Amino acid sequence: MTQRITGHTRFIAHLGMPTHSFKAPMIYNPYFASQGIDVVVMPMGCAADDFAQFLPLLFKQTNIAGALITMPHKVSAVDLLDDMTPAVKICGACNAVKRDAQGRLVGDMFDGAGFVRGVMNKGRNIRGASALVIGAGGVGSAIAASLVAEGVARIGIYDIDADRVADLGQRLQSSYPKLNLEVGVNDPTGWDIVVNATPLGMNAQDPLPLDVTKLSSNTFVGEVVMKSEMTPFLSAAAAAGCQTQVGTDMLFEMIPAYLEFFDLPTTTADHLRAVAQIQY
Repeated sequence: MTQRITGHTRFIAHLGMPTHSFKAPMIYNPYFASQGIDVVVMPMGCAADDFAQFLPLLFKQTNIAGALITMPHKVSAVDLLDDMTPAVKICGACNAVKRDAQGRLVGDMFDGAGFVRGVMNKGRNIRGASALVIGAGGVGSAIAASLVAEGVARIGIYDIDADRVADLGQRLQSSYPKLNLEVGVNDPTGWDIVVNATPLGMNAQDPLPLDVTKLSSNTFVGEVVMKSEMTPFLSAAAAAGCQTQVGTDMLFEMIPAYLEFFDLPTTTADHLRAVAQIQY
């Protein structure tokens, strides 16, 4: 079914840079069209330097239903909110914003929940497992927070920005004082779950986020990059015998929660997969 845009159509802004890697419109919009929901997701390329001015002005639009926030704005969005959920406070990042009945900008964070649900739906146990998260930005922080909330026994976090790692570690241990936390480690040896939560893989010349020769075939390897289904990192992990999770799986799993947040009719990840029109 082709989606028709009229003067009654509401929109969800998809804010990030660059937009060519965006997959959300290829999932949301076919779903909206199939259900006769008069809403569209619109990619909007917004440079980091313009974001602080652009987001408040965007929500002056009377037909906006909300905003999806992606790289590089997930962390900077937090300072623009009037209210936020506990998930945003813990991970220091936000990937969904809406205007409430009082006109306030309210933020939530679903990356971590989407990633964790994807792992569990593939039959992997998180409670009692060990997990290494490479990348301590918005998405990495959210994934780390959700893994800890789900009960990992040990977690490692790494980022080229040591201050970012320290800040995330402090926030995690503030909420979970007994957490077994290792910071600054990017050796995947011995970890049950390994996640690339960096942008590495979006460009052909990017290096791999870690030494894949040290991956065990028993390790579950996840990715957040969505520019291609099997990134070089995932391909190397699969070649090592690892069970993998592609970046779009996280997206499918979090969209039902997004829809509820935006007060729109929700659905299941399986239904979204059935109607999606993803292209790479």
